[in-house]
Amino acid sequence: MARLSRLKSGLSARCLAAATALVAAACGGARVAPATPAPPPSPPALIALLPDPDTGVTGKIRVSNEFGALMVDTPRAATNVTAHAAPGPLKTISEDEVTRLFGLALQALPPAPKHFTLYFKFESDTLTDESARKIPEVLDAVKRLAVPEVVVIGHTDTMGEAKANVTLGMKRATAVQKVLESAGIDPGLIQVASHGEADLLIKTKDNTPEPRNRRVEISVR
Repeated sequence: MARLSRLKSGLSARCLAAATALVAAACGGARVAPATPAPPPSPPALIALLPDPDTGVTGKIRVSNEFGALMVDTPRAATNVTAHAAPGPLKTISEDEVTRLFGLALQALPPAPKHFTLYFKFESDTLTDESARKIPEVLDAVKRLAVPEVVVIGHTDTMGEAKANVTLGMKRATAVQKVLESAGIDPGLIQVASHGEADLLIKTKDNTPEPRNRRVEISVR
């Protein structure tokens, strides 16, 4: 009997130990998750200011984040920006670097809009002789695009009543529209509008004759 009691006692101890191990394993499995590696830090973003390819004019940009700001206003000036520090310092990249870094993106850009200004004779929707000679240049710009969008806006000087000048500005825009259509440009691609005397190129007082305000502005894009 004593031997049987010791055998039972030994089995009970082993069973208890095994049960304890299973419980510990089960509890450990529920509480411990595999370690997730930290994501790699994001590489710095390079921001560069490039001149306008048509005019060569360089504007300016303000680069900022929560740590600071930097004004960029010179051709091909560039800065690296990260999520953990203020932008800077500035550096100037070469033309070769521009091509290497941004060449494909620049090639994918649509052509820049082209702008033309045609002038008119006093109180008339007749182009000046000099402006009439620019019409072929406008037509060439339109026909170079597969699906152009042409915006024609008429303007006047401050002579006469403002309401009458809106009408005159529209007559001038319509005159240019007819010239474009007669050259084969689809009318559906041309938008016309009039600003009258509300958008003066040269600021003047009321009832002031100014040839440079008697104009039509054309945007081709």
